Amino acid sequence: MNTLVIVLVAAVLLVAAYVLYGRWLANKWGIDPKAKTPARKFEDGQDYVPTDGWTVFSHQFSSIAGAGPVTGAIQAAVFGWVPVLLWVLIGGVFFGAVTDFGALYASVKNDGKSMGLLIEKYIGKLGRKLFLLFCWLFTLLVIAAFADMVAGTFNAYVVADGVASLSDAARTNGAAGTISLLFIGFAMIFGLIQKKMNFHGWKETVTGLICTVAALAIGMMLPIIAGKDTWTYLTFVYIFFAAVLPMWLLKQPRDAMTTYMFIGMIAGAALGLLVAHPSMNLPAFTGFHNDALGDMFPILFVTVACGAVSGFHSLVSSGTSSKTVANEKDMLKVGYGAMVLESLLAVLALCVAGAAAAADGTPAAGTPFQIFSSGVAGFFEMFGVPVYVAQCFMTMCVSALALVTLCVFMKVTGRSNKMLFPPLIIMLLVTGTALAERTIGLVKAIAAGSATFLVEGLQLIIAILLIILGLTIVINSLRAYFASRKNSEKA
Repeated sequence: MNTLVIVLVAAVLLVAAYVLYGRWLANKWGIDPKAKTPARKFEDGQDYVPTDGWTVFSHQFSSIAGAGPVTGAIQAAVFGWVPVLLWVLIGGVFFGAVTDFGALYASVKNDGKSMGLLIEKYIGKLGRKLFLLFCWLFTLLVIAAFADMVAGTFNAYVVADGVASLSDAARTNGAAGTISLLFIGFAMIFGLIQKKMNFHGWKETVTGLICTVAALAIGMMLPIIAGKDTWTYLTFVYIFFAAVLPMWLLKQPRDAMTTYMFIGMIAGAALGLLVAHPSMNLPAFTGFHNDALGDMFPILFVTVACGAVSGFHSLVSSGTSSKTVANEKDMLKVGYGAMVLESLLAVLALCVAGAAAAADGTPAAGTPFQIFSSGVAGFFEMFGVPVYVAQCFMTMCVSALALVTLCVFMKVTGRSNKMLFPPLIIMLLVTGTALAERTIGLVKAIAAGSATFLVEGLQLIIAILLIILGLTIVINSLRAYFASRKNSEKA
């Protein structure tokens, strides 16, 4: 099938979903353009900063998009491109975008409270503690994995027989690292210009593009040649400053510049498909089982999280975006719009991978995002936690809790919550089935004597603990939902 047709159909469906279903949700829940948002109520120049709607959109999109929707769609294509496409479109429109928009909406209506505090209010302190514990542990893993991966990418040296020497890609790697450093520096300059000169509209866009191009040009001309250790230290320095600097100084301008690059990447991929309109060489459907990954249910839905539905998006919606929305009317494009654009990115990634595959359907190898995937998976496996289990844990803990919290919020404020139950039930089934299958497989392997206690035994213990944690979350959440009184918080 022609990849251009796939992209065009997906784009039309996603735009229609935004215009029809997204606006229906906004009308159903209620948007008040005259309401005073948390950004205006608690403006402090740090976290609560009234910001132009498109700038907040840029922050939301660049924070949720990236390697996730690309790697997930490509990895899951072993089941065929049709199941991946259907899940991205259905999941993105009815699950992911609803969750992201709902988390943003609930946070804005609750003085900008983050998801942890919303969970405490509507589910209870136990739910909040479990949520924060998981987020803290997973964040440590992600930071360590990303720091190691980034430093390895920018490293200019190779070691052979104990001797370090410049690699063939030293200049390229150094240029990529230098561009990243300059990107941060120019983002801060961009932020200062926006703050002091109050640029909006075309002035803001032109300034951001100039800063983006400048970082790319200077970085390519003057690359920094350094080893992995140096880049590791620089990465952690950046992480520290990104965590403590005001939103307007680094994160918002950085995300705006990142969005320009994402749009360029999307436009480039779309243009390539438009000009070349290559065929989709990946098979449409390969079956319900894959020897490497397992059964399509639940693996497909676990693998394609970003691009379809990811509970971690709620951390962005409620953690930062809700504190910068200046007008409630911007919530639709920020919460719902950013997610459907991410779904389009996943579709593009699937089509590009399909075009790059061999005529016999053999997938292409050696892409940067595949290197990213193996790096993260390898890091998890160092701790005895297979990436499969980590993905289940991530989806379960954040998506069970975020969706149930939104259900309770909608109930007590007298708003419709029926649209939240399908994603809630399906995500519970997906993650529950994944953990059950993994546990049964480990038990069989140990019983057959084909496993070791140090590896599979540790994984079995972790899987059982995750099941107990999952049941605790479900029971605690259901109890909180049925105990809540309808309309008890209705204004």
